Amino acid sequence: MTDPRPTPLAPAGRGPATPLPRRMLVTGGSGFIGVNFIRLVLASEPEVKVLNFDALTYAGNPHAFADLPAEEQSRYQFVRGDIRERPDVLAAFTSFQPEAVVNFAAESHVDRSIDNPLAFVETNVLGTANLLHLAREFSQKGSPVHFHHVSTDEVYGSLGDSGSFREDSLYDPSSPYAASKAASDHLVQAWHRTYGLRTTLSNCSNNYGPWQFPEKLIPLVLGNAIAGKPIPVYGDGGNIRDWLHVEDHARAILTILRLGRPGACYNVGGRGELSNLNLVQRLCDILQELSPLPDRHYRDLITFVPDRPGHDRRYAIDPGRIETELGWKAGHSLDSGLRDTVLWYLSHQDWLRTIQQEVYDGRRLGGGSATPPRSPAAG
Repeated sequence: MTDPRPTPLAPAGRGPATPLPRRMLVTGGSGFIGVNFIRLVLASEPEVKVLNFDALTYAGNPHAFADLPAEEQSRYQFVRGDIRERPDVLAAFTSFQPEAVVNFAAESHVDRSIDNPLAFVETNVLGTANLLHLAREFSQKGSPVHFHHVSTDEVYGSLGDSGSFREDSLYDPSSPYAASKAASDHLVQAWHRTYGLRTTLSNCSNNYGPWQFPEKLIPLVLGNAIAGKPIPVYGDGGNIRDWLHVEDHARAILTILRLGRPGACYNVGGRGELSNLNLVQRLCDILQELSPLPDRHYRDLITFVPDRPGHDRRYAIDPGRIETELGWKAGHSLDSGLRDTVLWYLSHQDWLRTIQQEVYDGRRLGGGSATPPRSPAAG
């Protein structure tokens, strides 16, 4: 029987080194990964100007750039806009004249996609198509645009007990979120193959680090633990993820922008596999060392809850291609990265509390039985 799943993306090689684009339009730049990417670019690339185009949804961090040094602020602009709206994107392209678009804009939480799948289709699929269409138009007019699309390992589905996702792994998404990202990946490849648009694509493993919205596992655990609330663990806690520090991911994208071959896909992973339960236990142990509870251990707050529908059992990324062909390596070990992350959240408890009180109270999402209010598109 013919396999009904999409064919794998084309293999890649190393392209010639090119100067880093000096004018980057970063969509979704106020989200978790976008914030860390923009801060890295501004700090390390003094010739580069950045336009952050973001809708400032519930997960946006509008104050994440307030502490930039004056020189970096002079190379940073912000425009509030929605990637689903062609006039918004056209105005940004026209005024900024980008040499590169780095697309982080997405609805990204699996549990929310179970409750409200159409929001993910609108932003992740139709919004990406809108960006691609305008990038092609500007490229055809004599202003070549490099379009880099940031995706996820969840497009590949679930692994067994062994093996890792490679760039030639078949797509087999399980959740509405993963399916919407898989669709956008194929659109990016289609715009390269059909129209000749210069594109690159990266599929990353689970990111962690500063500025992550506390609906995701690590900041949710830390926020609940610091507040003395139960720490929810889905199912038996045996689901395995491959963890990547967000700063390493940001460096990988810069490497791809310089060295990536047009049309290529690169898997970016931290070689940090861990079960969810073991991860939560490690976080509790670090917290107990750095900010001990006087009468009990943070592990006592762990509470097992019913599993997520369609919960993939294991993800693991093989980053061999980007390591071998482009020379990128993850700089954070999982132990050092988790410790640094815990320290960051301990020093930003006011930020956590504000979100918990005003934006997201930690309630369980993803039951699939109700549709939450529609939020604007993420970027």
